[in-house]
Formats: sequence, structure tokens, C-alpha cells
Amino acid sequence: MDRDALTAISPLDGRYSAKTESLRRIFSEYGLIRFRVLTEVRWVQFLAEEPGVEGLGPLSPVASEVLNGLAERFGPDDARRVKEIERRTNHDVKAVEYLIAERLAGDAELNRIRPFLHFACTSEDINNIAYALILRHGRDDLLLPEYRQLVAVLDAMTRRLADAPMLARTHGQTASPTTMGKELANSSWRLKRQLQQLRAVEPLAKMNGAVGNFNAHRITYPDVDWSGVSRRFVESLGLVWNPYTTQIEPHDWIAEYCHCLIRCNVILLDLARDLWGYI
Repeated sequence: MDRDALTAISPLDGRYSAKTESLRRIFSEYGLIRFRVLTEVRWVQFLAEEPGVEGLGPLSPVASEVLNGLAERFGPDDARRVKEIERRTNHDVKAVEYLIAERLAGDAELNRIRPFLHFACTSEDINNIAYALILRHGRDDLLLPEYRQLVAVLDAMTRRLADAPMLARTHGQTASPTTMGKELANSSWRLKRQLQQLRAVEPLAKMNGAVGNFNAHRITYPDVDWSGVSRRFVESLGLVWNPYTTQIEPHDWIAEYCHCLIRCNVILLDLARDLWGYI
């Protein structure tokens, strides 16, 4: 069946698909696969720069360009190839690893990199970073600019309507006088406070293996400071290192992030209801 708004099973891909178009590159499965590929590629590149990891680096400019191309020019056709591989592996992260290995075949230097793909990683090492990048980019590149634009509109209306009188309401009844500007200022102030907290949420990530103890890392290269490597790698991606985890990064920060969004949405719902009541 052709993709059509009337045959969609979710309003996000149906009635409101035009409103969510800008989210597709980040929040879709394609976006998740793209960030997984980026994480795998940047990890092997980072290892190649670590002197204690013998047998891998340094990478030549040609090898670096091939890897950068995989990470930075990953497109929908590449994602479709990952899904083809996944039908064989029945494992989404392993399919990403196999795609990268496939693209590195046929060249002596690139072929030497292949055994280091996914080195000492559990799937959560790749996934927790990919999801952190999704949420960070979604917040910084999409949500916050939209919120800032909305706050700017509210602030402009607050100033323009500062002296426009209206009856306030209390308990649903008309009450003492207020101004339209002051009523809009209420929402603007509330929203600014929550956006400050949303910006302050640290996107945490880890890269420490199957149970969070660097077991495979230390057995293979016992003289490397793996805690330091992990921290530098996570921070190189613009994320904040979580030093203590089990197999999974516990995602407390995602709960903080989502609760900030909930509060922002509640403020906007309140504003919409108030405006409707004023009208």
C-alpha cells in the first residue's frame, strides 16, 4: 500500500506529517542507524589515535577520509543496506558493524581496520551514545530554536499589550482588572524557567563494555588507561561521561530531559486554554 496520510497508523506520519518533517533525519530509524554508524566509526578512529592500542593506527589520510565519509555522508540507501544485513543477522547493531566492514573490504589498509570495529563494545555502548546524540541534536538544533522563537513572540506581545486592559479571572469567574500583556508575561516567564532547565540537562553516555568494568579492554590492552580513553571519547562527541554504570547507561538524564519537556508542554497547554477563555 502506498504511503498516504489516510493510510498512516499514527497522526505523526499522517495528518501532522508536515509538522514533523524536520524531525525525520534525527528521530527516525534512519536517524538512529546514522548515529550508530557515526559512533562505531568515531570509536575506531579514536582507538587509532591511542598509542597503547597496538596494531591499528595511525590511520593514513586516505583511510581517515573513507571513515569520515561513512560517518558524515551516510544516507538513506546506506540505511536500507543495514536493514538488508539485519534480515540475516537478526541484530540491529551487528548489522551496522557488518555494513562498515563491508565498506572497508578490498583495500589492504582498510581491511586491517576491520578487526577493530566494535572493539570491546556491547550493543549498549553504541546505542546509549546514539540515543544521546539524537536527543542532544533534537533539543539543540530543533526544539530550543522553536521555543526561543515562541518566547520572542510572547515577549513582543507582552510589551505591545502591556496597557491593554481586561478582566482577570479567578475560580473561573471575572475578577479584578489586569492587562493582556501581564497575562502573557506569566506564560513567558514560566517557559523561560523551564527552558533554562532543559538546556542544563547533561546528555550522559558511557563506553565501558559488557558490564561497565572495561573487562575486555583490560584483558586485551592492560596498560591503557581505559577510563581516560572512555571519558575523552564520550566528550569528543559533545556528550558528558558517566563513569559508573552496569551494562546500560541508566538513562536518568533522559527522564530529566523528558520531564522538562512535559513541563514545557503543560505551560503551552495552559496558555492555549487561557487564550481560549479570554476569547
